[in-house]
Amino acid sequence: MVILIKTLQVILALSLLIIIHEFGHYIWARIFGIRVEKFYLFFDVGGKAVARWKWGETEFGIGWLPFGGYCKIAGMIDESLDTDQLKSPPQKWEFRTRPAWQRLFVMAGGVVNNFIFAVLVYIAVMAIWGQAYIDNKDSSIYVNDLAYEMGFRNGDRILSFDDYVPENFGMLQADLARRDVHSATVLRGGDTLRLYMDQAMIGDVLNSPMMFDLAVPFVIDSVAADGPNTGAGLLRGDRIIAFDGQRVEFVQDSRPLLAELRGRSVTASVLRGADTLQLPVKVDTAGRIGVFMQTPGIKVEHYDVLRAVPAGIKHTGETIAGYLRDLKLLVTPSTGAYKSMGSFIAIGQVFPAVWDWYSFLNIIALLSIMLAVINLVPIPGLDGGHILFTLYEMVSGRKPGERFLIAAQLIGMVLIFGLMILAIGNDIGRII
Repeated sequence: MVILIKTLQVILALSLLIIIHEFGHYIWARIFGIRVEKFYLFFDVGGKAVARWKWGETEFGIGWLPFGGYCKIAGMIDESLDTDQLKSPPQKWEFRTRPAWQRLFVMAGGVVNNFIFAVLVYIAVMAIWGQAYIDNKDSSIYVNDLAYEMGFRNGDRILSFDDYVPENFGMLQADLARRDVHSATVLRGGDTLRLYMDQAMIGDVLNSPMMFDLAVPFVIDSVAADGPNTGAGLLRGDRIIAFDGQRVEFVQDSRPLLAELRGRSVTASVLRGADTLQLPVKVDTAGRIGVFMQTPGIKVEHYDVLRAVPAGIKHTGETIAGYLRDLKLLVTPSTGAYKSMGSFIAIGQVFPAVWDWYSFLNIIALLSIMLAVINLVPIPGLDGGHILFTLYEMVSGRKPGERFLIAAQLIGMVLIFGLMILAIGNDIGRII
């Protein structure tokens, strides 16, 4: 069931984003009177389609190969590499006969649509749910092996990366990778320390899950009514600091210990105010004691409709900036960031196991931004390649020849397929 839910979310999200993107090309072509021959979700390889219908001069349809989609514009050299139409005399309704500025609008329409869609989604999320995140100001980290090797310790509070003061705890690992950090300032106990970051380890940072978990003190929020320790004397605000004399500073420390003690009665050392109490507690067969912990540092900002607009625009801008930093890492081989590339398999793992509109909308807005930014990369075969050639024409006054455009498109498609193979290979490698 989990796989089914994730698969449905991936298909719905990518299909919607493809339609929005291609509609950007379609609408600007129609505004300028350029004929659009086909508008397809997925590819109708061999002329075969799941469904097709005609509206005006355009054939709409759903292809049988669930891989992207396309908008075939008359008189344009695109990924279909259909050159038959170029053998006939240019027509007034074709892309190739239109001035460069019109062709630029048509080419940029897809990415513009994706950016606008992301802004609208983030505005809606801000207006309905607000923005929730873990405030880094009073939150401590619980580290994995890589973070420990880099000098971080459980309980550290990260104050800054170089001159940047992180606000969102959940973005600490991304900030460390994206911002070319040379030193981290942490608060450890009562001391402020500066840790120098080894740039050679940035690639490992990108591929190390949960490098900075939230260090949660074992402070009880409530006792489960149907749990094994109802009436055991545990109260809200109690902090458990040991089980059978074995110290547990954070909830994460308790998990392997309670797994060893499952099915037994143990003595819990409980800090209550200034007193330390010894209380008997039962550990069930799953290694749990039936309590809920207090989670510190969660901050929620609520917005009315008017305030949600600038908040959504700001969040979109921040997300774009962060993704551009990711791409910078990706094209820097020394970081090893290319190893973190993923395909639709990795995208599926991002979606939650249960349907949740808040998570779905946030993920689809992020994917829309990623699709827009990727398409702006000046590679022939992507919108960015077409835009680059059009800008060259506008500046130089010379239009690239058709043979050159066909060759560039072919090279671009080879590069794109190579990147796709790398992404799928990375996903398979992670699964294995």
